[in-house]
Amino acid sequence: MKKIPVYMMPGLAANPSIFENIKLPDYYDVYWLHWIIPYKNELLSDYVDRLIDTQIQHENPILLGVSFGGIVVQEMSKKIDVAKLILVSTVKTHHEFPAFFSKALRYKIYKLFPSSAMRHVNLLEKIAFSKRFRHKMQLYQKYMDVNDKQYLNWAIKTVLEWKQDEMPHNFIHIHGEKDQIFPIKNIKQPVTIVKNGRHDMIVTRGRWFSQHLPELLQE
Repeated sequence: MKKIPVYMMPGLAANPSIFENIKLPDYYDVYWLHWIIPYKNELLSDYVDRLIDTQIQHENPILLGVSFGGIVVQEMSKKIDVAKLILVSTVKTHHEFPAFFSKALRYKIYKLFPSSAMRHVNLLEKIAFSKRFRHKMQLYQKYMDVNDKQYLNWAIKTVLEWKQDEMPHNFIHIHGEKDQIFPIKNIKQPVTIVKNGRHDMIVTRGRWFSQHLPELLQE
């Protein structure tokens, strides 16, 4: 039986081990996609071309993307044929962005974002004053390891500048009820809502994805 290729793109600055808790049936072949360092002022379209050329090995794959990775796989689907898009903790159009995104872009607030602080999360973990916060920082340190300053600044700006008016074709959108980055109130149907799911649910709710992803793909 020919296996179905599934490519998974992690979220901004994350490494693909965020998918380590997701187990799919044997008739799927899973491939983890990796962030590459962008060229200076590189357009998202050109960046996506490089990802496709270096990391996509199959025709008509399933693409899964988380957060910014969800935006990236949508851009991929404009360039190659895909069997299905799985969008997790992300948006389908820029109209689903929270209001402060447009303000951050208009007033260039993103330039004040301390991307360098993301490269020193180990210091934050050491000074954490609560077990819950310390645990969050430990998870962050484990999974968010793309700490190149040029990548971080490029990625933040690219997310804020992303424009897409129409929803993609043939997609499944999975979104957490308590997503802090992209609030569920802004997300349009069709969407599968994960009860109590947060923006990091791809890590914390691996059992849910292992159980429900095959069901959703068969619909």
